[in-house]
Amino acid sequence: MKEWVGSAAICFNEDKEVLMVRGNDSEAWAVPSGGVEEGESPEECCVREVKEETGYDVKVLERLFVKETVIQGIDVKTYYFKVETLGESGGIEDPDGTIVEACWKSLTELQDLVHMYPEDVETIRGCG
Repeated sequence: MKEWVGSAAICFNEDKEVLMVRGNDSEAWAVPSGGVEEGESPEECCVREVKEETGYDVKVLERLFVKETVIQGIDVKTYYFKVETLGESGGIEDPDGTIVEACWKSLTELQDLVHMYPEDVETIRGCG
């Protein structure tokens, strides 16, 4: 079976808002995430993906868990990390051009959003 390994970042600001991104082909929101590249650790992937998708430099605070699932016959393993931002956003720099919006969402707003991965909502709440 094909395998895909990636990382996802759960990041809160001082107002208890979570950093979310939205792709250009969707109304659905998700936490910043992406695939681990060759020679990269899950932690390094997490930091790079947040930078590309949101413009923020972040540091990893802790590894939360690994989500394992099968999507369309592909074995998917995603490492979730709690991260914090360092400074201001320099703007979205997504080389794939798939992310069109990144913003902070309150836990109240979270329940009204369309989510790409609805199972992540409880995880986000638990970190807030």
